[in-house]
Amino acid sequence: MRKNKQYFARRIHRFLGVFIGIQFFFWTLSGLYFSWTDIDEIHGDHFHNEHMMHMTASNLVEPSSLDSTLEISSLELRFVRHQPHYWVNGEKLYNAQTGALQGEITEEQAKEIAKIYIKGDFGIKEAEYLTETGSHHEYRGRPLPAWAVHFDHPENLTAYIDAKSGSFERVRHSSWRVFDFLWMFHTMDYAGRDNFNNLLLRAFSLFGMLTIISGFTLFFMTTKKKRKN
Repeated sequence: MRKNKQYFARRIHRFLGVFIGIQFFFWTLSGLYFSWTDIDEIHGDHFHNEHMMHMTASNLVEPSSLDSTLEISSLELRFVRHQPHYWVNGEKLYNAQTGALQGEITEEQAKEIAKIYIKGDFGIKEAEYLTETGSHHEYRGRPLPAWAVHFDHPENLTAYIDAKSGSFERVRHSSWRVFDFLWMFHTMDYAGRDNFNNLLLRAFSLFGMLTIISGFTLFFMTTKKKRKN
């Protein structure tokens, strides 16, 4: 009976070890990478200009004078290309000094905004207009349409500009992309990368606990047998 128990414990332990061993490797590899990297650098904070001199927000028109048919539920004063603008109802952009409605940000304006926010005098390779992004895209879950401004930089630097509001949304670079790729293996969300409560991760966590328990079971069973012998 003791031999049968050890046999089944070994079989279970070996099966579980092979089954989840590869995932354990990726958990360990990604964990090592995360612990040895500076999260601020991953976010790209070192590429941002910390202080930007904007035009003084003076001589602003009254928001009520923007459009007689406009019902304002939310209003935010923001600077686009150093100029004060009203971002109204999360959908329309007005020049705060002239009251003129700003259309979508053009390619040249997007490039200008990107150069304002990115530190360093880097050349621009191209600007890409995005209307949709997949679940694995580095700009996933952010406002669309948007401009992706690609800089001539060793880190393949890309700045993302909201085409409606003109806001600087994100900066992405090679180190962030490595982090994001490993994050997918760490969370086991192979559909979208960001769901930390998916069923696959929960299942493998339980299998991992079973592997550990079966290992301890084997240890105590073999130790007990040696003592009796």
